[in-house]
Amino acid sequence: MWLKRSFLLTLAGAGALAGLAACSPVAALNALAPSGTHTLTEGVAYGPGPRQRLDIYRPTQAAPAGGWPVVVFFYGGSWNSGDRGDYGFVGEALASRGMLTLVADYRLYPEVRYPDFLRDSAAALAWGLDQAATLGGNPQRVFVMGHSAGAYNAAMLALDPRWLSATGHAPQALAGFIGLAGPYDFLPTTNPDVKPVFFHPDYPPDTQPLQLATRGAPRSFIGAALKDDLVDPQRNSVALAQRLQALGVPVTLRLYERVNHMTLAGAFGRPLRWLAPVLSDVAGFVDNAPVATAAARR
Repeated sequence: MWLKRSFLLTLAGAGALAGLAACSPVAALNALAPSGTHTLTEGVAYGPGPRQRLDIYRPTQAAPAGGWPVVVFFYGGSWNSGDRGDYGFVGEALASRGMLTLVADYRLYPEVRYPDFLRDSAAALAWGLDQAATLGGNPQRVFVMGHSAGAYNAAMLALDPRWLSATGHAPQALAGFIGLAGPYDFLPTTNPDVKPVFFHPDYPPDTQPLQLATRGAPRSFIGAALKDDLVDPQRNSVALAQRLQALGVPVTLRLYERVNHMTLAGAFGRPLRWLAPVLSDVAGFVDNAPVATAAARR
């Protein structure tokens, strides 16, 4: 899990764990997330496997004309760990700002290695594109979003047409890409968890989002901690933002001072929003993004 002991101490320092001292960090954030901002539908299948499931956070506020914007979110964990139920606080946060949010699981190592988790992510995103209107969302305002390894998944779907094309869609069907603390240029790697996922040292070709950026990429929001000991923000987030901007893609880049790799995601939780305005920044990006340039439906 990406949520380490330091995250729990941050929560405690914020005074958020009164009565919740025995909880894990994510349990505390989820316990403190309001339930009145959304309705939750859990465990919806987007594929046949037990890890091919997603949870739907539907805003309780009235939908705008055309439907709510839709955000499909992928969590991190070095492609080795993670569970959609741990990210209810993210789903609640986005839904509270008027975004129909899908939090998706995907298969992990050692069950699979690259690129099978991308195939799962593409299937989940395609499900969101296909079902957006049925759920009350706007199929022309669908965003792919992720944190850490999940931001890599999201970036690959947004920048490399191989993955969505297998589902009958294209990156041009997306209104935007939102990447938080993502690894976009990380090979060769010294991370022992990541090495077997990408067949170290025999890395497959075309695995790095930075090298796959094109002029046709969706407009992008790229956020990171200013100091990140796990994923270098300059090599990854700043470099990808600069590459996309050089190609003429509209990019919003935000580097946050009071967070680290883990608490950047934790700042979506209500007790930690004082750390960084990442929720407000993402919501502003979504609210101001125009509709996708291509039809979202098959």
